[in-house]
Amino acid sequence: MAVLARMPIGTVTLAMLLHVRTLTGSFAAAGAAVGSYLAATAITAPLVGRFIDRHGPRIALLVTGIASPAALLVLWLAKPLGLATPTLWAVAAFAGAFSPPISVLTRTMWRYRFSDEAARRMAFALDGVLIEFTFTAGPALIALLLAIGSPTVAFGAAFVFMTLSVPTFVASPALRYWRHDPHAERHLLGPLTDRRLIAVYATTFLLTVAFGLLEVAYPGFAAKVQRPPLAGILIAVNSIGSALGGLVYGALHLAAPRERQLRIAIALLVLPLALQGAIASAGILAIVAFIAGLCIAPTFTIVTLLISSYAPARYATEAFTWSATCIVSGIGAGNALGGLLLERYDPAIVFGASGAAALLATGCAFTLSRAPRHVLQEPG
Repeated sequence: MAVLARMPIGTVTLAMLLHVRTLTGSFAAAGAAVGSYLAATAITAPLVGRFIDRHGPRIALLVTGIASPAALLVLWLAKPLGLATPTLWAVAAFAGAFSPPISVLTRTMWRYRFSDEAARRMAFALDGVLIEFTFTAGPALIALLLAIGSPTVAFGAAFVFMTLSVPTFVASPALRYWRHDPHAERHLLGPLTDRRLIAVYATTFLLTVAFGLLEVAYPGFAAKVQRPPLAGILIAVNSIGSALGGLVYGALHLAAPRERQLRIAIALLVLPLALQGAIASAGILAIVAFIAGLCIAPTFTIVTLLISSYAPARYATEAFTWSATCIVSGIGAGNALGGLLLERYDPAIVFGASGAAALLATGCAFTLSRAPRHVLQEPG
């Protein structure tokens, strides 16, 4: 059930990219559609998180579980409906604005479920592995549907997964662990009053720009060698490496502060990300894609643990939604930038830009160690 609820993560953006490119004939237009979807998710996620902290998750799940699949259905029927490219972007943005907050709610539940630090670390690590599994199974399924069908068929599958995500999550035991205090005193800026969290969010944004570029670079390479299904395979291989890295990290008991762990994990990503731009062989690229993935899940696990330890209970969900905002806005920015670069340059440039973004994220992670260890005083 958990895998089914997360499948939109691994299918929607890739399938949307390929579906819109088929409709418009442009990687730039397709990247902008995915960017619109993710940007809208980034904008609305903190508002949804704040609503959930105050009123609980059920109303939010009901609304998003209807609105987002409906918008994806319109996008799927764009050709017979004769939708223009700007309309495609608007529909994609609407779908993103009402994207179901499944991942955020899952992390919030884990925070409430596990008070023991070691158990919480393992839970977040396994959660990261589960996400990477969807990034493996999802693109692999998209690649299969591309091979035997078309981008329209692949996007139809993504629509089905989005439709099933909320009912599947509600049917699971997750909501029984929900706790909240609707009367707790809150600041207008919420978790943004903590400078440590701001440093984590900035690092996360830059890191996910690198991953957004990577999501476009793989389809660009596949198009260059005239093997479109290869895009899903490369993304899946990258995710397999990430899942393995996440399992290993969850089993380790590292003594180093998490801030230092984060810097090291991101720094280890820079070289393999950029190196992919110098590779012409699909087989060798798959190997390096696997290596590049090894530190992805550990990095996100560390980020999640830092947020869980920094954020007070009254901002539990909203703190994770700000992280989600940074993630989806970073990926969206990377997708849009990658699409523009791919229209003008070789995929090697997109891979190089991915490595450069990871290098900037490493520099930002160093500021985290110097961030003040206190929460700004809230008036009141």
